[in-house]
Amino acid sequence: MPHAHFQKFTTDAEPERSASRFAALRAELARQGVEGLLLPRADIFQGEYIPASENRLKWLTAFTGSAGFAIILKTRAALFVDGRYTVQAKAEVDGKVIKTVPLADRNPDEWLRDTIRPKARIGYDPALFTARGLKRFETAALTKGFSLVALKSDPFAAIWEARPAAPATPVVDHPFKFAGEEAAEKIARLQKRLTADGIDAVVISECPSVNWLFNIRAGDVPHLPILRAFALVPQEGRPTLLVDPKRLEASLAARLSTLCNIIPTVAPPHDGRVELIVLLDALGKAGARIRLDEDTAPALLGPMIEVAGGKPVFGPCPLALMKSPKNAIEIEGSRAAHLRDGAAMVRFLAWLDREAPKGKITEIDTAIALEGFRRETGELVDVSFPSIAGAGPNAALPHYRVTEATNRALAPGLFLIDSGGQYRDGTTDITRTIAVVETTRAMRDAYTRVLKGMIAISLALFPKGTSGGQIDAFARQFLWSAGKDFDHGTGHGVGSYLSVHEGPQRISKLGGVPLQPGMILSNEPGYYREGKFGIRIENLVVVEPRAIKGAEREIYGFETLTYCPIDTRPIIRSMLTRPERDWLNAYHAETYRRLSPLVKGADLSFLEAACRPL
Repeated sequence: MPHAHFQKFTTDAEPERSASRFAALRAELARQGVEGLLLPRADIFQGEYIPASENRLKWLTAFTGSAGFAIILKTRAALFVDGRYTVQAKAEVDGKVIKTVPLADRNPDEWLRDTIRPKARIGYDPALFTARGLKRFETAALTKGFSLVALKSDPFAAIWEARPAAPATPVVDHPFKFAGEEAAEKIARLQKRLTADGIDAVVISECPSVNWLFNIRAGDVPHLPILRAFALVPQEGRPTLLVDPKRLEASLAARLSTLCNIIPTVAPPHDGRVELIVLLDALGKAGARIRLDEDTAPALLGPMIEVAGGKPVFGPCPLALMKSPKNAIEIEGSRAAHLRDGAAMVRFLAWLDREAPKGKITEIDTAIALEGFRRETGELVDVSFPSIAGAGPNAALPHYRVTEATNRALAPGLFLIDSGGQYRDGTTDITRTIAVVETTRAMRDAYTRVLKGMIAISLALFPKGTSGGQIDAFARQFLWSAGKDFDHGTGHGVGSYLSVHEGPQRISKLGGVPLQPGMILSNEPGYYREGKFGIRIENLVVVEPRAIKGAEREIYGFETLTYCPIDTRPIIRSMLTRPERDWLNAYHAETYRRLSPLVKGADLSFLEAACRPL
């Protein structure tokens, strides 16, 4: 089983060292003949979670958020973050050496264009960018007259002392009882798609897709049970997986040997890029058309294929839409994981109900307790992301991560806990906002509007071909009518013992992919009053066909996967319609039916009280 990564609450940040690290980086950039550096929070695989050895942005700036971009010039530096991290970034980084710039105010390419002198040479690591990600900077360079320079070596390799080792966790089988489809069948489906599209080979650079395709898992990054690896799949013949064979358990090695070629990743930096380039060079010399994922393929690959004589074809990875609709076994596994997780949540909420009014527990206490209840199931591999445990104003930060420096005691008002678990049979993600002692009218009004939006998504019916972008407003309408909104999507896709954030499906203003049966998504509207409180209520749902008498079109709806009480104390009951109240009462009745056999004693008493009808 992949190695478990459990939560830590220190930032591992050392702001006092920022100035010396910036100085060392600038000296190395000068040695490489450039005046600045474009630095994304990314690794060569463009994953959401990256190992400590790849988090250059955190090492340099002390910023611990999951998304950010820095530009380092000779005398100036800027860190660009979205609305989730504006407050956090300002608190973590040394403002004397790098300025935090909200993306809502300025994009990095605009800032660079307006800041840099003409004819300057700005470096970037082509392993850390996609071709599409570079385009806006290429446009800025043409406009202002500066040059973008692909660096020949990682500048951090020369200056990062005591750099953590690259991960090398055991790679294990993800058997049919969890996967629901053999790897050979997946490969055949993919090759059929390549034939239809006229593609000779595809580079699989999105790591969850590599793991899904070969039915393997590992523990190379926290919270995401994957092997970080490239794969190359030809239109015909055996695919190739680039991995150190020593990492494969014996039975898995035997299975893979009948399925694919395994090329050891022995050349530094041991991530498979050197070996992949050799394979692509040979294909390029044969004039092959090679599909590169526009979202994850490193920018260094396209030019190399062209130089060799091949044709890089950029587009969505075909595996994205293959793996997003879950099969029957994966859906049943998700149901089982959610029941197990729901029982752990009930135990946690019962504990919180007893302890929070005493005023002695903190955000860290709650995160530790909840992880403990999940671990006691005996099935938890890892949390699916660092728990967001926010009390008071901390809950107003949608992606807040508690540390020892920010830890707050729970006080009267609202407490938000967003968490999830990675189980072999499924991935969970749930948010509950809890009333502690007493709440204000403003809190209750906002809470009820958020709940109404969550119920609207739960009840939604929509024709085949509908995208998440078309139903996103269902969740926002009640906030909009009060002049309010929230700045994140209403829902994201979720993998099957893979990433808790899986595309391409999502419920968002920008969601354009039609929803298909089997796709699992979150349903999580929220509201955040900066400096005061935050609210989010989240269940996971799966798209399913709905039979409607007299229907003229194929209609879909959502089956709820998450069962756990929703706090009814902050609800302004007069604001709920009868259908909304009926949904909530039915949801709680089903929650009690499913979870009551899994808890006992005081926890069962709490569940019974929490599920009483309105």
